[in-house]
Amino acid sequence: FYPGRMENSGYCGESFSSLQSGTSDEDMVEVSGPTVDLSSTDDVPPLERDYGGGLNGLPKLMDLLEEPVPGVGTYEDFNTIDWVREKSKDRDRHPRGKSKESTWALVKGISDAFSGWLLMLLIGLMSGALAGGIDISAHWMTDLKEGVCLNGFWFNHEHCCWSSNETTFQERDKCPQWKSWAELIIGQSEGPFAYIMNYLLYVSWALLFAFLAVSLVRAFAPYACGSGIPEIKTILSGFIIRGYLGKWTLIIKTITLVLAVSSGLSLGKEGPLVHVACCCGNILCHLFTKYRKNEAKRREVLSAAAAVGVSVAFGAPIGGVLFSLEEVSYYFPLKTLWRSFFAALVAAFTLRSINPFGNSRLVLFYVEFHTPWHLLELLPFVLLGIFGGAWGAFFIRANIAWCRRRKSTRLGHYPVLEVLVVTAATAVLAFPNGYTRMSTSELISELFNDCGLLDASQLCTYANGSEPKSGGNALPDRPAGAEVYSAMWQLALALLFKVLVTVVTFGMKVPSGLFIPSMAVGAIAGRLLGVAVEQLAYYHHDWVIFRGWCSPGADCITPGLYAMVGAAACLGGVTRMTVSLVVIMFELTGGLEYIVPLMAATMTSKWVADAMGREGIYEAHIRLNGYPFLEPKEEFSHKTLAMDVMRPRRGDPPLSVLTRDGMTVEDVEGLIADTTYSGFPVVVSHESQRLMGFVLRRDLIISIENARKRQDGVVSSSRIFFAEYTPPQPASSPAPLKLRGIMDLSPFTVTDHTAMDIVVDIFRKLGLRQCLVTHNGRLLGIITKKDILKLHPLQLRPGGHARHHQLDGAAFIPAASGRSTHTVTMMMRMVKMPLWTLSTGPRCFGRGSV
Repeated sequence: FYPGRMENSGYCGESFSSLQSGTSDEDMVEVSGPTVDLSSTDDVPPLERDYGGGLNGLPKLMDLLEEPVPGVGTYEDFNTIDWVREKSKDRDRHPRGKSKESTWALVKGISDAFSGWLLMLLIGLMSGALAGGIDISAHWMTDLKEGVCLNGFWFNHEHCCWSSNETTFQERDKCPQWKSWAELIIGQSEGPFAYIMNYLLYVSWALLFAFLAVSLVRAFAPYACGSGIPEIKTILSGFIIRGYLGKWTLIIKTITLVLAVSSGLSLGKEGPLVHVACCCGNILCHLFTKYRKNEAKRREVLSAAAAVGVSVAFGAPIGGVLFSLEEVSYYFPLKTLWRSFFAALVAAFTLRSINPFGNSRLVLFYVEFHTPWHLLELLPFVLLGIFGGAWGAFFIRANIAWCRRRKSTRLGHYPVLEVLVVTAATAVLAFPNGYTRMSTSELISELFNDCGLLDASQLCTYANGSEPKSGGNALPDRPAGAEVYSAMWQLALALLFKVLVTVVTFGMKVPSGLFIPSMAVGAIAGRLLGVAVEQLAYYHHDWVIFRGWCSPGADCITPGLYAMVGAAACLGGVTRMTVSLVVIMFELTGGLEYIVPLMAATMTSKWVADAMGREGIYEAHIRLNGYPFLEPKEEFSHKTLAMDVMRPRRGDPPLSVLTRDGMTVEDVEGLIADTTYSGFPVVVSHESQRLMGFVLRRDLIISIENARKRQDGVVSSSRIFFAEYTPPQPASSPAPLKLRGIMDLSPFTVTDHTAMDIVVDIFRKLGLRQCLVTHNGRLLGIITKKDILKLHPLQLRPGGHARHHQLDGAAFIPAASGRSTHTVTMMMRMVKMPLWTLSTGPRCFGRGSV
């Protein structure tokens, strides 16, 4: 199903389903052999025999429980982790019992508890430092397309003119120290030749930055392209993608993110910063043993790192924690919440210390509106929510259609050419319009701005300069001047440009985020609507909707607020975020009193977008790429039972299984060679089909190879035992091999009459890779994650009405392994089932309720 490694440079645009291999944990079924007769009532031998005695002089058996084999218990690339096993491994790290501990043991315990907080501190510091460097570099390289500072080429435009005393109020961004390329090359700052020269240099720099970005990604780190959030969600759900969070990915993504943003493409750095922070978390995990050797613990750290990424992207630590909880994380215990908050706080403090924006503020788009909103303005806010939802649904469908076309045509074979063509088209179309020429962050800041006495923006050039009714910086509503109408036309063209270009840009082979472009579309639409409502209130203040609260000469409407609400609505329509989005927006702008308009627009946007399509952009890309991800927000509506979904189907041969003591090394190696599945159930015998456990293919191969090297006398004819006790062997027989230690003695099982909505919920909550289906303790079949994923597009119909009995729908925890109380409690918390059954095969020991 998936390959062992993914080395092709075009990875980001490829789906996992097109990269098929035979060692995935999704395919564990082999159809061979006779059919199981469920009507058989003959007696079967007990699960374990107490043979006693030993092996009468034969070489001592190597027990893998006592001598762990390197590699056993680890996972191959593109496989899913076993959450329950990982949690059990973490529990086994701590000494059992409550005996008096030594001082050294106490110190080790304190150090172990403190290591998690130390790791969060390091992640926050490293991510904050990288984010500050990315912000400063991207700002400088963006300005480099238009000119250079004579005082020092490393200064961007704003910093270059800070110390100048020759700037004017109307042209505060012009100073003698900053020279455009036309001034440096041909000595002219105005005129057609200067315009053409600046135009050519702008396009040339954009092409150079884009070429460097896509070339570095293609040559050194194919995983560095794209947003990274769909893959992060998949990894946090338990899937393993080796190298996706490695050091080379971190280095290349950091460099190419600056280049991609500076090229002027319609993309942002916020999504990729989540990927960068998770790379930092994964790399730093290797400094601590308990996180390096436990995949589940590492995913707790990655959940916190995702919160750090949003914190440094927007300067929103609380919103980052909520984003990780609502949008990204699969398993988010309470201790991860506190550690995420601490890491986000450290990262925000680090970013504030670097001060990349030069305004001594942490927020990216600080706003200070002078007029409170009125209740009747909720109507245009809701309209913005409808627009945001419609835009989100349109963008998702259009972008997914374009990405499918990229995969299915020759376009996907030329990623460098695609990036260069899109960059050239973007730069050529963006330069003539001042609102598309500036960086997207500057555009949003301009649109959020509330016009005051000191503003020289074209958006604030009204027909007259009436003084404020009362002291302060607020100005009354005024008729729009010619420059405002000109700005509206430019913004309308910029809106159309952003809508079309963003669809094509997201998903190319460069780092590309979606937060800022989506916010820009909404901010433009909101500003246009805000100015329209402002002029309507000015010319028709006697209308019923304005009477009583918007008198002539009053400052009633704030277009910047409409831009802010529109930005939240469009971002919500694309990502389907709600609570975290509202918190991010008020942290991003400092507009705490505008939570209600943001909430109204965000909820409306989500309702409209969900009515047009249930998936957000990240879920759509997960589905497009074929990642094995079970969306916890989706509801399962199929009225089927486990027996309708399990494999093999009725009439098919049964599973390929291992028996307790009836197979030789040659038999097992032949089964491994003839199949490509990553696990095999272990039964008492082929006749009884009484379930004993489950063995992973990887552990089986490693153990047999290790035994051939380390244990004398193990040959192809050696018998393999999964039983606790081995029977006496004849002196002439080869040495047997005991592999009970690699067997999962408690695989999760359900009855054949368990409803599939319960099975799906168990897969989601416990992160299972497979679930065995039994009937009165006999193995019937298996349900894998792949089978669950297939249920989404299919409307399955049960083959007939099942006979209900006392234990229908019960989930079984086989007790042969002695599941710890800690593990069972954890499972009960994750899956809210009122009834559980403890059993060994067909023997029911008892039932417990929660």
